[in-house]
Amino acid sequence: MRFSANLGFLWAELPLPDAIRAAKTAGFDAVECHWPFATPAADVRAALDETGLQMLGLNTARGDVTAGENGLAALPERVDDAHAVIDEAISYASAIGCKAVHVMAGFSSGPEARKAFVANLGYACAHAAPHGITILIEPLNRYDAPGYFLTTTAQAVDLIDAVHAPNLKLMFDCYHVQLMEGDLTHKLEVLMPYIGHIQFASVPDRGPPYTGEVNYDHIFNVIGSLGYNKPLGAEYKPKLPTDETLFWLPRR
Repeated sequence: MRFSANLGFLWAELPLPDAIRAAKTAGFDAVECHWPFATPAADVRAALDETGLQMLGLNTARGDVTAGENGLAALPERVDDAHAVIDEAISYASAIGCKAVHVMAGFSSGPEARKAFVANLGYACAHAAPHGITILIEPLNRYDAPGYFLTTTAQAVDLIDAVHAPNLKLMFDCYHVQLMEGDLTHKLEVLMPYIGHIQFASVPDRGPPYTGEVNYDHIFNVIGSLGYNKPLGAEYKPKLPTDETLFWLPRR
């Protein structure tokens, strides 16, 4: 297994270029992030070039965070804004050599929300394709993100089939899937053709992968047996300084 440090949570206290360098020093094989847009793309690209790490993915902007927004793509009344944050994310990803963008759905429900999300995902896939960028969608659990439009892998598969674009994939976050559905081993086996990226954290506390109810030694072995060889995203919330939570990493 190879591993990617999600810098939205790991070394979050550092400027993004320094967090990239910290991930390299710690032994990660790649990095990923949430919303890097406040950092000049040139500074991020320089840190990636210096370390030899690739940025695997980033998210579209959430919208008006002060108003509680958490994505725009499934909001029927915000189509223009959804296109704007998709364009922003694709442009930034292209500038730093990042090959995946997670398009965030937002808090919404119902057939009109689905219609808007499908249309916006089609827009995203069409605009990302010339850059060789994959569009990802991620089900979020109802405990951390109550009211979020996309909550299950079955719903994600339905959306992917509806959009029918070769560069639209599922971001399979073991933490969210375990909380909503469980049965990670079989879910990974069945959904592997749809999966574009895998993330992990302990359940239920979203800590490092050596506590809680999920046996990640087993899960990592399953993922490897299925032929998945991309770096897995460590997207957990460290309760200690990040470097003090990494004793799981050299074991792999």
